[in-house]
Amino acid sequence: MTQADVIADLGEIFLGSRLKRLAERMQGGASRFVGEMGLKVQPTHMGLLAALDRAPMTVGQLVEAVGTSQPGVTRGAGQLMRMGLIEAVRSRDQRQKTLRLTRKGEAQMMRIKLQIWPRLDQAVKSITEGLAGGFLDQIAAIEAALAARPLELRAAETSIPALRIRDYSPELQRDFHDINAEWITAMFKLETVDRQVLEDPQSHILDGGGAILFVEAPGLGIVGTCAIRKTGAKSAELTKMGVRAAARGMKAGEFLLAAAIERARKLKIDDFYLLTNSKCESAIHLYEKLGFAHDAEVKAKYGARYKRCDVAMRFKGWFRTR
Repeated sequence: MTQADVIADLGEIFLGSRLKRLAERMQGGASRFVGEMGLKVQPTHMGLLAALDRAPMTVGQLVEAVGTSQPGVTRGAGQLMRMGLIEAVRSRDQRQKTLRLTRKGEAQMMRIKLQIWPRLDQAVKSITEGLAGGFLDQIAAIEAALAARPLELRAAETSIPALRIRDYSPELQRDFHDINAEWITAMFKLETVDRQVLEDPQSHILDGGGAILFVEAPGLGIVGTCAIRKTGAKSAELTKMGVRAAARGMKAGEFLLAAAIERARKLKIDDFYLLTNSKCESAIHLYEKLGFAHDAEVKAKYGARYKRCDVAMRFKGWFRTR
């Protein structure tokens, strides 16, 4: 015999309890999905992170922004601080503390916005779209849908919205500068040639017939960039390729590099090469995967362009054989 659902049977009288139960089921599914994606943050943390992603806030401002109690916000903030995702900084007069995301927190938020939220959004829409009837009928339909296929399974089955390539436009110059400055200064020092290209890509890349590409992620904006700098009628350097640290692991770099190779083909480049450093192991692995090979001739001819250059590679794919 099927067990009676007392909460549902009592209708409007137990509406609050039923909504609480439904919220717990939804939140539990979201929590399991987030855990399966390798993140330690809980759905209860998401509102705090989302608010601080917009701007630094005091605890009082966070309470207003997320609409929960001060003890709950304080407890959640403490947990996020122990995880290294947020930090407290004092105002100039030392009387008030403001909470803000750390670099680790910013990276986590970028991954959440790209990999978690879009998939949960699609999963919830698969349950709620097309609901009919009164409010209690709609709740019953949602409960039945969750019983048939939990939220975490629905989220796991959805795909991440596709990345897309954008060409250079003046408003993207800051992204070109900041993305490259981020990875270069994290491992090396900005050299004069770096500054020249990053501060004036029009003169140093575009006016010479080259191209600058960007990879854009839905909900995140620009997450990566690279440039093709013409060095001859049919030769070019792949340069200034970087992906925001927070977006690494999302295949944005591979997507961008494939687009750069295709663009070089359209530009009728026969000699496509790059200069890098052996510390950039993951980047070198990606270059090798998509058809670049180490090349002593390129190193001897172009390697002096950067002090940090100890690796030179040339594309060995369709350029030489077409």
